[in-house]
Amino acid sequence: MSSLPPGQGREAVVLLSGGLDSMVVAGLAREAGYRVNALTIDYNQRHRRELDAARTVAAAIGAARHVVLPLDLRQFGGSALTDDIAVPKDGVGHEQDIPVTYVPARNLVFLSLTLAWAEALGARDIFIGVNALDYSGYPDCRPEFIAGFADLAELATKAGAEGGRFAIHAPLQFLGKAEIAREAERLGLDPGMSWSCYDPQPDGRACGLCDSCRLRRAGFAAAGLEDRIAYAAG
Repeated sequence: MSSLPPGQGREAVVLLSGGLDSMVVAGLAREAGYRVNALTIDYNQRHRRELDAARTVAAAIGAARHVVLPLDLRQFGGSALTDDIAVPKDGVGHEQDIPVTYVPARNLVFLSLTLAWAEALGARDIFIGVNALDYSGYPDCRPEFIAGFADLAELATKAGAEGGRFAIHAPLQFLGKAEIAREAERLGLDPGMSWSCYDPQPDGRACGLCDSCRLRRAGFAAAGLEDRIAYAAG
């Protein structure tokens, strides 16, 4: 696990979806000494269960503030997470096959909002839980995207124009899901607080078959750890 620079009580904004990765990133920011301000985007996603998870995680890590910001991306559609498109259940695709669960420009939009709040707070540290190894091939999870956004942040803000520099921390970028599961364990974070499933079942269980469920389950199995999430299948 690569170490983060010490936060020394500095303000940071953490993009907190409520998923396992964002939970671990929030825990890492707290461990490094940052004052965590959590931002959750309520984009009218079909798997709204993750919003409850984000609130639980924010409280558990002692976030200084937790903003749940409404942004109705169902108005745009174009994704199985925001439109009437079936969530794939046939296994994780190859990296070049971007699945229909991709939400157009989601991380670009979300990081822009995170940047706006960071600038308003006077914060220069932004945390995001993107991962370029065990993921579904989304283009906005790639290291090139994170590096490009860091450059854009300098150009797009008053703080940047005045010589400030924003740090976009993506500490899970090169970790597999098993390593991320182990980090949750090390940080003392109950994985049952988080939510990853794209297609929650009527009885409240995770589907067990969507890409996100498959990646999560495989990670915990490889780590030899208990997930503590109930799955409907598999």
